[in-house]
Amino acid sequence: MFVGCGLLALAFFAARSAAPAKWREELPDSVRPYFETAPLAALALGLSSGFPYAMIGATLTSRLAQEGITKSTITAFTLAILVYNLKWLWAWVVDGVRIPVLSKLGQRVSWLIVSAVLVMAAVTNLALTPPDAANIMPMVIAAVLVGIAGATYDIVIDGYRIEILEPRQLGVGSGMSQYGWRIGSAGAGALALVIAARMGWEAAYIACGLFALPAAIAGIIVGEPKRHREPAERKGFAQVAKSIWGPFAQFFTREGALVVLLFILVHKLGDTLSQLTVRLLFDDLGFSNDEIAFYDVGLGFFALMIGVFVGGALYAKIGMKRSVLIALVLMAVSNFSFAGLAAIGHSNLAMAGAMGFENFASGLGGVVVVAYFSALTDLRYTAAQYALISAAASIVGRFITGTTAGSMIESMGYVNFYIFTGVIALPGVAIFWWMMRTGLVDKSIGNAGTEGEGDARAEGQPG
Repeated sequence: MFVGCGLLALAFFAARSAAPAKWREELPDSVRPYFETAPLAALALGLSSGFPYAMIGATLTSRLAQEGITKSTITAFTLAILVYNLKWLWAWVVDGVRIPVLSKLGQRVSWLIVSAVLVMAAVTNLALTPPDAANIMPMVIAAVLVGIAGATYDIVIDGYRIEILEPRQLGVGSGMSQYGWRIGSAGAGALALVIAARMGWEAAYIACGLFALPAAIAGIIVGEPKRHREPAERKGFAQVAKSIWGPFAQFFTREGALVVLLFILVHKLGDTLSQLTVRLLFDDLGFSNDEIAFYDVGLGFFALMIGVFVGGALYAKIGMKRSVLIALVLMAVSNFSFAGLAAIGHSNLAMAGAMGFENFASGLGGVVVVAYFSALTDLRYTAAQYALISAAASIVGRFITGTTAGSMIESMGYVNFYIFTGVIALPGVAIFWWMMRTGLVDKSIGNAGTEGEGDARAEGQPG
């Protein structure tokens, strides 16, 4: 692994030294922002952020199914993914606890290195834990450990990403991070399947551990963020306690904080419900695995990538507020496309349209909404505050999906269910529109969106 790290670092420096001194200036204006140092680093951060989720998601499901583990047993592994919604509980550690020796490299860089090692160790442990239907608990524990390590890496990565990006780069940087996450998740999943077919699941998981390296390498090359702000020195129990609740207290002292939190909780409710149940729709409409793979995974992936690019460009052109509002409207409307697909029935053209539109909207929204959430943080508590925001953004939808979505589909039917998901997305649109009209969006922005080059509150960037 260390050899791979060294080779990647050497390749980076070789390419940079071989390139013309002003090579970025020769690029078209529309793509030049994507090749600045911070957005490129955000791409590397996304690569490492996406792969642990894949290791305990679809990839682990495939491994267990091939080992003959029953479906009812496999559902126990949802605990590993649930960990990601609880990461805010220990995010304060990443902001405030210094790592001996390595802290000389900086708070964020030292935690990137340690978290990368923890993820690789956890993935290796999962690789070497044999699935046993008679005693599945060791495998469950190993998967949960990957979830904890991956969630911790997410905390560090999000904090580092927000701090290396200037306010003017939040849209493009969020887009590059989204690209990296999708590529890392899909790439690790595909690599695992290919290697498992030839060398076994143990080798597959160990090889995928290399995906933890890009973020750590980016941290070492780019260095500690200039925008990072150290919290006040903490000594004694009272100061430690303050370090835990301090990030949350700071957020909730802002004007309209409860309204902002309400928006965070509900803005993606309809989208989450539709995304987590759409495979049930495909199965009941009789789509084959090949059709699902082509239209959902293949066409959907490219539509999402286009949406990510458009989202970054839109953020730069018209500013954060209007681009977020447009994204929210598109994500709400995309839910109605599944109602149309359910009404039409088995139609490849309708499936292509629904999946293309939904993934485009998700890609666009993933960029501009993440940029807004990043701008909400305080530079002293970026890791802890973003962990809270990102967890809150998905927890309600996942809870409803896991407890009532199936019964709702059975009682309402698919057409009415997806109309319902579109309708419940509208309050998020209305809340954000009201926040724009009253100036609450600007008032809620933390200094991560204002300190440095540009201002997240601006109506758009020139050029």
